[in-house]
Amino acid sequence: MTQEQDVQFLEYVVKALVENPNDVKIVRTVDEMGVLLTLSLNPADMGKIIGRMGNTAKAIRTLLRVVGMKNNARVNLKINEPEGAAPREKAIKTVDDALDDLKI
Repeated sequence: MTQEQDVQFLEYVVKALVENPNDVKIVRTVDEMGVLLTLSLNPADMGKIIGRMGNTAKAIRTLLRVVGMKNNARVNLKINEPEGAAPREKAIKTVDDALDDLKI
């Protein structure tokens, strides 16, 4: 197995999911912690890669670890947040925020 198979795997999976496959860029770095794959993509495709509650990203990370195990390497994925991306909503609201939403 070549060391670039993790990049090829990630590229294949991500390009199959996004609307703008030509904007997918992957940078591979290796240090004492293992392999880090940094993924950059079109801002419009962020939701497709992250998925609901981060489940798609979590699944991709799990599969990358399996690919890495075959190569005796620890593989991690970092997804770059694109410039100008809309700020993410807070997942956890305070009680005051929830009451404001109810307009009580």
